[in-house]
Amino acid sequence: MPNNPSAKKRLRQSRLRRSNNRAVRSEIRTRTRAILAMESPAEAQGALSELYSTLDRAARKNIIPKKAAARQKARLARHVQALTES
Repeated sequence: MPNNPSAKKRLRQSRLRRSNNRAVRSEIRTRTRAILAMESPAEAQGALSELYSTLDRAARKNIIPKKAAARQKARLARHVQALTES
């Protein structure tokens, strides 16, 4: 446990940030699974645009790496495109 006030504050901040970051990562995983389970191309396209904004926001705030966000977006776009074609 921290002893001085600044270390206590830093611990509070890091716990809060960790909680918020975990929530964002969980939301990304949940939305990704939902898109992969969808069979309707129109529905998947709408959900994909929402996931794009979530990924972009997480990358901008350094919750996930920028290239990881781009990679996930590309893979999901390919999946939705395959739904559209079939």
